Amino acid sequence: MKKKVLVIDDDYDILEPLSILLEIDNYEVETTPKGEETIHKVNDFKPDVILLDMLLSGSDGRQIARALKSNVKTKDIAIIMMSAHPSASEDAKLCGADDFIAKPFESEDLLTLVKSYISQ
Repeated sequence: MKKKVLVIDDDYDILEPLSILLEIDNYEVETTPKGEETIHKVNDFKPDVILLDMLLSGSDGRQIARALKSNVKTKDIAIIMMSAHPSASEDAKLCGADDFIAKPFESEDLLTLVKSYISQ
């Protein structure tokens, strides 16, 4: 059974290549550019890992992470937050994200990070 990764990013130039990269690495992938769809997607798809952009148009990834981590049904899903903002790593920790990766990132670095949470 394939492990599942949900990718939430409003930048289609990142969303599509990430989806392809993860699928090639044998993950089942769902994507959404809309932060407000996150809870619905999480409940339906039941991901093992969530890749979450910190700054989404119309939504704040930090608020989404807090909501997921405060919900008993979703608190154990690993959240890897992504951002190009220089101080984002600290913000990611403060909102409950399990890890952080700075944009732009190397594909292998991202896959290694995802694998580290899949195997836990």
